[in-house]
Amino acid sequence: MNRQTTLARRNGQEETFPRGWAIVDAEGAVLGRLAAKVAFILQGKDKPHYTNHVDVGDFVVVVNADKVRVTGTKLDDKFHERFSGHPSGRHITTWREVLDGKHPERLVETAVRRMLPKSKLGVAQYGKLKVYAGAEHPHAAQNPRTVSLASLALQTS
Repeated sequence: MNRQTTLARRNGQEETFPRGWAIVDAEGAVLGRLAAKVAFILQGKDKPHYTNHVDVGDFVVVVNADKVRVTGTKLDDKFHERFSGHPSGRHITTWREVLDGKHPERLVETAVRRMLPKSKLGVAQYGKLKVYAGAEHPHAAQNPRTVSLASLALQTS
């Protein structure tokens, strides 16, 4: 690719890039590997027109988040922390309690959020993540493409 084409793409606006929808089934997937691949799609690194300062990623729908797998003894050794903002509002639970509780999708959301950039761009990319505990989701009208985690190889550059 010549230099002028590269510069023209780097200076382009995000509205010029088409956005798609992807659906990922988390059943039996290891949490960290799942989060890394979902963050890869959210950032748009799987596209040829990827630019690190422009949000060009797709929307990602993760289903079956309650059936995610964690290796080793992390279910009992690691903790999920949330804070209500009030005094004594800190809630600490083990990963096992989170997966068996009311909101098992929080574990996947936290893992993906921590793999995105810590900036306004990362907040915008995180807003395109939709996580559901079961197999049902309300985004069928967007015709999401099914992404197999085995087929998505992370390209490091």
